[in-house]
Amino acid sequence: MDQILANITEIILLVFLSITFLQSGLDKMLDWNGNVSWLKGHFKDTFLGKMVPLSVAIILITEVIAGICTLIGCYELAFTESITFALTGTILSCVTLLMLLFGQRLAKDYEGAKTIAVYFIPAIFLLYILSN
Repeated sequence: MDQILANITEIILLVFLSITFLQSGLDKMLDWNGNVSWLKGHFKDTFLGKMVPLSVAIILITEVIAGICTLIGCYELAFTESITFALTGTILSCVTLLMLLFGQRLAKDYEGAKTIAVYFIPAIFLLYILSN
């Protein structure tokens, strides 16, 4: 219990990232065609327009890996001295969010980009905590 309390901020942030990315990845898996169809329209005037299925697959893979790593990182911080999965999941979360931000900015969806920035703040804060 002492280990959990000593790392409670990190654990809560890892749970936040786990929920965010596992739900997003699950949504992409369960509604692949709907997501790809919508995104083709969203990116039709950009160079990504022709690469939407590949781009969605890359985002899906990084989201799921980030979600799994952050979930394992919760266990790791609660019961071991290691931060390997927590740090890996957090870095992947930040990279995934940067990819999403790039896409939103490219599509000139500035409101969507603002939303991604809201998720990036706790992710980068967690990266800072884990790195020090």
